[in-house]
Amino acid sequence: MNRHCFTCFAAAATLIFGALAFPLYADEAVREWTDATGKHRTQAAYVSSDGKAVTLLREDGKTIQLSLDRLSREDQAYVRRMMRPAVKPKARTATDLPDIAVSPVDTEPAWAQWRGENRDGISQETGLLKVWPADGPPVAWQSSGLGGGYSSVAIAGGRIVTMGKFGNETRMVAINLEDGAKIWEVAVGGGDAPNCTPTIDGDYVYGLSHGGDLLCAEFATGKEVWRKSFPRDFGGQMMSVWGYSESPLVDGDRLIVTPGAPDAAMAALDKRTGEVIWKSALPPNPGPAGKDGAAYSSIVTGNGGGVKQYVQLVGRGVIGVEAETGRFLWGYNRVANTTANVPTPIVSGDLVFCSSGYDDGGSALLRLTGNRGQVAMQEVWYKTNRELQNHHGGMILIGDYVYMGHGHNNGFPVCFDLKTGRDMWRPGRGPGSGSAAVACADGHLYFRYENGTMALIEASPKNFQLKGKFDIAINNGKSWAHPVVFGGRLYLRDQDEMICYDIRQ
Repeated sequence: MNRHCFTCFAAAATLIFGALAFPLYADEAVREWTDATGKHRTQAAYVSSDGKAVTLLREDGKTIQLSLDRLSREDQAYVRRMMRPAVKPKARTATDLPDIAVSPVDTEPAWAQWRGENRDGISQETGLLKVWPADGPPVAWQSSGLGGGYSSVAIAGGRIVTMGKFGNETRMVAINLEDGAKIWEVAVGGGDAPNCTPTIDGDYVYGLSHGGDLLCAEFATGKEVWRKSFPRDFGGQMMSVWGYSESPLVDGDRLIVTPGAPDAAMAALDKRTGEVIWKSALPPNPGPAGKDGAAYSSIVTGNGGGVKQYVQLVGRGVIGVEAETGRFLWGYNRVANTTANVPTPIVSGDLVFCSSGYDDGGSALLRLTGNRGQVAMQEVWYKTNRELQNHHGGMILIGDYVYMGHGHNNGFPVCFDLKTGRDMWRPGRGPGSGSAAVACADGHLYFRYENGTMALIEASPKNFQLKGKFDIAINNGKSWAHPVVFGGRLYLRDQDEMICYDIRQ
């Protein structure tokens, strides 16, 4: 695609040819720019922007001016970043530091997958700040070059792995844990900007594109090991238009995924080769609510009713599948909505809590009982979407209490008793606006709001206590990627950028 064709996509933009050619030097930030359709590209350097249009300097020395809203999301984020003053790490003074030796950031694989070791959003970190300063904790580092998307991060072996969209291509990217410097990147597939958080397992890492491209790569180098396509290899489909979003689950020598096909709602693969071990189909009539296909949730492991199983929220609701064989065990349709079933279910013994947002769905607690290898499911309680729903920020179970953001496109903080559904506290709108992605560490909840507000809330059922909030120093649109607390630091991915805060006491 030549450069002239690229400028054609922005007919409404003003095209400016300077009377004098501007030479491009080696240290100019020449990069590839892509239009919103992904069809047209050009190589140019950023010059300036007024927030509505951007001026670029092409390699031939001519300047062009393009409407910002006609560029790709990744390029729009890049322009916004270039318009901001650089964020400088805040230096701690001697009086700020405790009179003890501070150990380096832990590089053990304690957050190697979606929502951490147990997929429950709970970090085992201690010694963290109990109250935040008014302007937030100090910034440890900030980096860019991650591509577009809402993927969170996986951490192991001194590295962070995430996913992003670069033009028409989705890539998995590894960066250094200490400073965010890029180590490698590898092509995964196509589709829109990714949501999948990669899964690190020993020498390998797994990622999934929006288009259903599943990749296994070497953790050390990013070199491709094997790949599968959910649509082509399984006949898979999504329940709606936003593409595959799950984070694959490693269990022993198997990789468990959700193709969403009629005969492979879920599947187990050999994690080393990608060969299919089993496929699991839903029953012919799973219920009227929701839609056929995979949803946007990720699989968790349980032993409800005495049978090891994989629990997943799919297009037709929550299901349980026997881990060894893929045999369908049970399903619950009432919680499904027709737009996007997103939150990862909570499994606690024989109990399963599930929720979904939008104008239908709702929340429910289920109880599983076993008899001679069979598992029966019973609804304990159900609340409509108006009473209790989680959009896509996730739920946290601590003891007998669940903490989450309630409401479609809202993150109203709520704490309720898991077994009864009774509210313990519900203060209303909360410290930020929009949906809230939630994590937990050291007795506190980390609420990341869609508008870029970060809040620290005490994880106690007694009452709602806000312990601090601040505006995240980067904001490239909807602040949806889930926060991660690891090694005394708070990691926040935001489209092409990532920022790391030091939250140690």
